[in-house]
Amino acid sequence: MSGDDAIVFIVDDDPSMCEALTRLLGTVGLRAEAFKTPQEFLKTKRPDAPSCLVLDVRLPGLSGLDLQRELANTDPPIQIVFITAHGDIPMTVQALKAGAVDFLTKPFRDQQFLDAVQQAIDRDRATRRQWADLAGLRRRYESLTQREREVMTLVVTGLLNKQIAAQLHTSEATVKAHRAQLMRKMEADSVAQLVRIAEELSLLPPRR
Repeated sequence: MSGDDAIVFIVDDDPSMCEALTRLLGTVGLRAEAFKTPQEFLKTKRPDAPSCLVLDVRLPGLSGLDLQRELANTDPPIQIVFITAHGDIPMTVQALKAGAVDFLTKPFRDQQFLDAVQQAIDRDRATRRQWADLAGLRRRYESLTQREREVMTLVVTGLLNKQIAAQLHTSEATVKAHRAQLMRKMEADSVAQLVRIAEELSLLPPRR
């Protein structure tokens, strides 16, 4: 298990549990930061690094499940491993349905905990890569002129240059020039790749 720049946040009102988990994570090279309450955690600015949240279900004020709901819309959403001494099946199902990586009942085995944390960090890394790729695609799309965007929209729906020219009331040569430019700017080698990019950017019309 490689810690590198990853960080594990722990929210648990039991100081001895926080200390034990922090120590355990340190044995595999992972940094940990502990908080007694969800409010404390929410006030902290999280670094832009792979991370996950180890979260107790029963907490003063906001419960762990409440905090999970609160964090659902963060970009990218943080991966959560729940821990509890009072778990039940409905609670587990609710947490996992809302995207939790795992739901561990205390006392759990050290390796079980470390495996869950590593899975959460791996998932967070993958999500961050996807977000970074998508941000790159958005920047490329924003570099297109308005006419290039119009041409791209029509190209990915399958229209030929001649049909696009007729629809935009321009010449086929002009469409070809715009098309070459937008393919270059979007770094697309083929129409199929351009279609995949349009899909990533949610530019394709809904399927009927």
